[in-house]
Order: sequence, then structure tokens, then C-alpha cells
Amino acid sequence: MIEPRLPVMESFYTLQGEGFHQGRAAYFIRLGGCDVGCVWCDVKESWDASRHPLRTISEITEEIKVNSSSHLEGAGRIVVITGGEPLLHNLDELTRQLKRKGYQVHLETSGSSPISGNWDWICLSPKKFKFPLPEIVPLAHELKVVIYNKSDFEWAERFARRVNRDCKLYLQPEWDRSAKMNPLIIEYIKSNPKWEFSLQLHKYINVP
Repeated sequence: MIEPRLPVMESFYTLQGEGFHQGRAAYFIRLGGCDVGCVWCDVKESWDASRHPLRTISEITEEIKVNSSSHLEGAGRIVVITGGEPLLHNLDELTRQLKRKGYQVHLETSGSSPISGNWDWICLSPKKFKFPLPEIVPLAHELKVVIYNKSDFEWAERFARRVNRDCKLYLQPEWDRSAKMNPLIIEYIKSNPKWEFSLQLHKYINVP
């Protein structure tokens, strides 16, 4: 049987900078390939999957062990699969092997492609450029909406009405418009306290 291979743009051990797990140690695997095309994306180099080397699942899991050493051993070990849009790829075997090794496996997705993989945590960040599939929205543990302008608050509410009742709700300013959007988000959350503020902590503390 030929082992699946995935285009890996980069992988690194750092702190989760956004959302519910902000501040927790996590190993990130960024897969190449994206058909959403956000104009404000800060990793546009991830879009073209052909630009990134194909790695077998075994190679990917071995790199986690080597690059994080013993720090990622024991309870609470988090591996985050991000992109690009990781659901462009079938992630069943990747998550199977990661979970077999004892990792908590988290997904960051726009929800625009069919779900695959077995996940401990799904962060859904819907984009106007390509809407999430309806069947993915109720699966989210966390809804994180990027606020670029005022109309994005209604966009956020549109999906807040469709996620499951236990889903965590976050509003996050688009990085380059933070100075303008932060005060609006603060006032919106004060009026709508079901939402929480997500900052890109990693950019403030200068980690990947």
C-alpha cells in the first residue's frame, strides 16, 4: 500500500496565538493549497500546493518528534493542522496516525471543502470569498470570524446562528486594520457578550 503524501509548507513548535487555545504550546503543520484566496491572507505563499514538498505521513509524524523533542510528550500534546486550506486534502490517515501516537489533533479551516479526519477540536473561520459547506458549520468547536469592516459583524452573526450551542465565538481584527477595528469589536462585544475577542498573540510576542 502506498503511503499518502501531503504538501507541507512548514511545520514548527510554538504557542497557539488565536482563539480558545491561545497561549498553549502546539506543533503546527501548515499544508499547501488553498482555493479561498482571501485578499488579506498573511500566508499567500501557501496557496499553490505544487510549490511545497510532498511528505509521507510517517515523515510528518517523525518531524514532530524530532523538532519538538520531549517537550511534546505527555498529556495535552496539541498538533494543529492549518493552511492554506487543509481540507483540500484527505486527512483521515494523518489524524489516525497522530491520534495513535497520543496527540490532540486540532483543525483550522474555512470549511469550504468536505470534512475528513478525526478531530479533537475544529476552529471554523468562514470566509466571504468561498462560503463554508453547510454540513461543516455544526461540527465547529470554535467559530472565529475575521473583522475587516463593519459588515463583517452581520457575517459573524449569520454563522453564530448555525453553529452548535457549545461552540465558542470569537471576533478577530484583520491585522493591518486592527487600530480601526479594535474599538468597534470592543463595543460590539460589550453589546453582544456571547462573543469574545481573539488577538493574534503570536504577532505581538514575535513567535511563529
